[in-house]
Amino acid sequence: MALDELKATTEPDYGKRAQWLRAAALGANDGLVSTASMMLGVGAARPEPGPMVLAGLAGLVAGACSMAIGEFVSVRAQSDVVRAQARREGGDEEKDSGFSAAVKAAAASAAAFGGGAAAPLAAVAFVGSYKGKVTAVAVASTAALAGFGLGGAWLGRAPMGRAVVRAVVGGWLAMAVSFGIMKAVGGFVSL
Repeated sequence: MALDELKATTEPDYGKRAQWLRAAALGANDGLVSTASMMLGVGAARPEPGPMVLAGLAGLVAGACSMAIGEFVSVRAQSDVVRAQARREGGDEEKDSGFSAAVKAAAASAAAFGGGAAAPLAAVAFVGSYKGKVTAVAVASTAALAGFGLGGAWLGRAPMGRAVVRAVVGGWLAMAVSFGIMKAVGGFVSL
């Protein structure tokens, strides 16, 4: 057997990782970016540390629940379509394993979101001042975004530099827009 043939038989098919990798990356990245953006946005409007942390906790819980139910509904809808198509074509309908797949997908999505959201929350846990919390969220989010980009590219054997830049720039754009808008309108909102 030639070396190229041996390598081809031992090298995994990275394309098969694409779907679960996309879902995990989406959940973790969404958890990080939406929670950090929410924390920075609330921090821009209310420069006290308490509301910023409370916004982050609310974002983690609400986002994880939203991701879980969204994934559950999506997987169940896909299962319904596949079964309906099999009926129309006179094909065999498999037993409904869509429920357990939907539950697994929902749990994975919620866990990925929570894992991403934990990064900015953990960064502010031991910082007391408002400026310190803003800085901690920014630094931790940048590091986590770079890590997510790097990890995803490594798992898929894709170009790492491009993935890191895309993750960091995209995350920073979302955080900057949230901070800017809330800084502009925060003075008009009284709590």
